[in-house]
Amino acid sequence: MFRNTYDSDNTVFSPQGRLHQVEYALEAVKQGSAAVGLRSKTHAILLALKRSTGELASYQQKMFRIDDHVGIAIAGLTSDARVLSNFMRQQAMGERMMFNRPMPVNRLVSSIADKAQVNTQEYGRRPYGVGFLVIGQDQSGPHLFEFSPSGNSYEYYAMSIGARSQSAKTYLEKHYESFADCNLEDLIRHGLHALRETLQQDKELNVNNTSVGIIGPVGQHEKPISPPGSFRILEGDNVEVYLQSMEKKEEAPAPASVPDAAPAPTADEDVQMSG
Repeated sequence: MFRNTYDSDNTVFSPQGRLHQVEYALEAVKQGSAAVGLRSKTHAILLALKRSTGELASYQQKMFRIDDHVGIAIAGLTSDARVLSNFMRQQAMGERMMFNRPMPVNRLVSSIADKAQVNTQEYGRRPYGVGFLVIGQDQSGPHLFEFSPSGNSYEYYAMSIGARSQSAKTYLEKHYESFADCNLEDLIRHGLHALRETLQQDKELNVNNTSVGIIGPVGQHEKPISPPGSFRILEGDNVEVYLQSMEKKEEAPAPASVPDAAPAPTADEDVQMSG
């Protein structure tokens, strides 16, 4: 494993001004299975690819409900995600008890970003090895945030994190201008297409490995919920109708046939060099 003099502690800067332990934590996020987030004028959605450790194991949980108006998708260490999601729930619950209102989404994301930043500055701690996509809704409409172990958080129109997430980002960058006016069904279809880009060649999305999280009014294929527009997670057979609506992936063109190579010269032939 590659090591250098400045990566033994997260409080030591390298001569280039880098914190290597924080960068290693960001790499841990890239090892997790992919998660995609999108938002329109009326909805914010999350889509996540679930992994299984083997044939006998169930698929890991990739989404957590924080409050009626907030949900998250994770990439990285699930155990770290569990600790941070519990902290977010406590913050949201405290806001309701103190002020009798849902906590603004940007302040909730800032609270975990501040908590993560402490672990990049104090001796004897390690950065969290997990990244979040956070969706929520407040008086200003739906929101999508990304949280990273470095303590940074940003708001996005669409974003993806996790393994091979760059392929999903490429799809999102091509189509993001149309997201604002999409209905829920079209928004989920775009999200599934982006998530499909992160798969290996021989894998496909199915009801077992796909999770969908939604905030906003119910869609055509959903039952009424209470309170209206609250965060809900679709898994299993509930995802099937959206998977069926996906367009087939375009087949890559067959590679052009390569002309037969000239036979190798035998030992008693001269090799002619081209000028």
